[in-house]
Amino acid sequence: MTAQTPIPIRPAFKAPEQVAFHRTELTVILSLYGRMVAAGEWRDYGISNLREVAVFSVFKRTAENPLYRIEKRPKLRNRQGLYAVIGMDGQVLKRGHDLKSVLRVLERKLIRDVK
Repeated sequence: MTAQTPIPIRPAFKAPEQVAFHRTELTVILSLYGRMVAAGEWRDYGISNLREVAVFSVFKRTAENPLYRIEKRPKLRNRQGLYAVIGMDGQVLKRGHDLKSVLRVLERKLIRDVK
C-alpha cells in the first residue's frame, strides 16, 4: 500500500465583504437626519455599502451632489478614526473614533440666532 500525498482543497469562493453601518450607527445618523429635515435643511439621503467604505450621503435636493457624506472606513480605525464627515467640496470636516462626536460638526448647523 502506497501513501498518497493529500490533495489540497481549495477554499470555496468567498464573496468580497462589504462595509455597512450597524443598526446603532444608523440610529444616531437618522436621528440627526430627522432633526435636519424638520429644520428644512436636508431633503433626501442615500446609503452606499462598498468594499472598503460605507457612505451615508445627504442631499438638499435629489438631483444634486451630496451636501455631506458620512463615511465609515474600518481600515482607518487605528489611525485617524473610523468615521468622517466630508463636505460637498471633498474637504474633511471632522474625523474621529466616536460617531456622535464626529456628527457634532453637522449639529452646529441647527443652531441659529433667534431674533
